[in-house]
Amino acid sequence: MDAELFPRERTEVAPGAVHVPDWLDADGQRDMLRACREWARPPAGLRTVRTPGGGTMTARQVCLGWHWYPYAYARTVADGDGAPVKPFPGRLGELGRRAVRDALGERAAHDLLGEPAAAYDIALINFYDADARMGMHRDSDEKSDAPVVSLSLGDTCVFRFGNPETRTRPYTDVELRSGDLFVFGGPSRLAHHGVPKVQPGTAPPELGLTGRLNITLRVSGL
Repeated sequence: MDAELFPRERTEVAPGAVHVPDWLDADGQRDMLRACREWARPPAGLRTVRTPGGGTMTARQVCLGWHWYPYAYARTVADGDGAPVKPFPGRLGELGRRAVRDALGERAAHDLLGEPAAAYDIALINFYDADARMGMHRDSDEKSDAPVVSLSLGDTCVFRFGNPETRTRPYTDVELRSGDLFVFGGPSRLAHHGVPKVQPGTAPPELGLTGRLNITLRVSGL
């Protein structure tokens, strides 16, 4: 929004889980969108994810570094065209480490990333159209407990952040807008989370994106 009665502020949603509004500026968002459009091209491009039970995820996905499919990682698009997964860009690794420092602080970043800092090597990029959703789940297929970094582009969504024990309450609904950062690690690293709603037509017009992109960075530990 161009004008806010109360400016949005950094918020600790749960221990180790922090929302930082407007973390990526307009130029950064446009640069990230251009990169996502290149990454989404085949081979190893944007695909529909199918679950072992025969269902499909409504958000489509492309992976960098390691290819995720339910519920494992591979070096090729094992559930798609079989092509080698696209490489993980070093600049995303730097972005991930900076995001953890900005969200959690230098001391927490040092404690959670270690010394030398853990190397981010996975990006999962999900595209949501107006009807897409993401059910409550945990990011638990990695061997590392380094914080997860999530960046939003385009349409605003409701991001539901829960707890490690159950997919149900207690949870907190957070509005994530274009440019927002959400980081979760430490006691919240395995918290359930999901996207119950996308708000169509809320992307910044100058961005030139219809829908929502979520760029999730992880450390595989593989």
